[in-house]
Amino acid sequence: MMNCPHIVVCAGEPSGDNLAAGMMRAASTSRADLRFTGMGGEQMRAAGAETLIDVSELAVMGLWEVITQYSRLKRLLHRMQQHLEQTRPNLLVLVDYVEFNLRLGAYARGLGIPVLFYVSPQIWAWRQKRIHRIKRSVDAMAVLFPFERAIYEEHGIPVRYVGNPLVDQVVPPDHDLREELGIDQQQRLIGLLPGSRSGEIKRHWPLLLATARCLGKHRTDLHFVVPMASGITESTLDSLGSRADLPITLLSGRSRSHQVMASSDLLLISSGTATLEAGLLQTPMIVFYRMSPLSHALFSRLVRVPYIALVNIVAGKPLVPERIQRAASPEALCDEALGWLNDPSRLAKIRESLDQVRERLGPGGADERVAEMVLQMVEFGHLTDTG
Repeated sequence: MMNCPHIVVCAGEPSGDNLAAGMMRAASTSRADLRFTGMGGEQMRAAGAETLIDVSELAVMGLWEVITQYSRLKRLLHRMQQHLEQTRPNLLVLVDYVEFNLRLGAYARGLGIPVLFYVSPQIWAWRQKRIHRIKRSVDAMAVLFPFERAIYEEHGIPVRYVGNPLVDQVVPPDHDLREELGIDQQQRLIGLLPGSRSGEIKRHWPLLLATARCLGKHRTDLHFVVPMASGITESTLDSLGSRADLPITLLSGRSRSHQVMASSDLLLISSGTATLEAGLLQTPMIVFYRMSPLSHALFSRLVRVPYIALVNIVAGKPLVPERIQRAASPEALCDEALGWLNDPSRLAKIRESLDQVRERLGPGGADERVAEMVLQMVEFGHLTDTG
């Protein structure tokens, strides 16, 4: 079996699919005979994985959303458990998607399969007691932020700080989106990023349409552009609200989000990994998020950090504004955006302040460092050191 190592990779959403694919390519560069199967999306498949479950089947977020989808998620978990039991891989790599993956990790360890968890749950922000469950479910952690390493070392969990792959992946595009789309340089380009999960799209797309209409009443020089995440279609968006009266361009394709971020004057962006990407491109943004009332009631009691936007968390201060739940109304987002658009010097200052995001995220090479952990655990069943 060791002549052709089998690695099961489990990613539950597009950001994890991206991280997993980078790790897979780096590991395959060092060892070409690796076999990857598991759960993921188009990026993992492009990197050579055989996926049993697509990430589009798991795109839920929040307590209430998980409860309503519990039966379906349980069936998918059982399918992955069966796959582990039948194939007995050399290693299970879990990428984010915490609740689902910790359950799968505990099951794998019961079968004697080594488990590497890539991307630490935000235990420094909320539900700190999960560290005990993590210790029971994984053999090693690969973390993206330097301060996370000490948390796991304190509890005796093998850990390596690998850095953030976005440092390598997020680079300015080689052409201006305005020129491609035929948008006049005098027009202001506003990027609308509602998120990638189906629940986020349902809650955020009508909000963004209403905000765009509000902005259009005050300024006629705006054009809106939307990079559609994998699995999101034009018909999906149109079923949630008409955009016929708005100057909105929809774009599909993996590279589009970075083009939109780099070319936009301002972003209205759902909280998530995308805020870090925008920060690396130094694009001014207003971060928003809405979830079910039940989920928000729970999270607001448990969260122990002052920010929700990763770009602010990394910086340790509010570089960009956050608008959550009722504060994320069309009127509030519109007023905030107009305040920035009507003051170009303020936009310029925000761009300058965002240059510290790349510095805080550390050096590149994360894919290679995670791949090194993978290969070591495939060979020895554990890390030979904590790096």
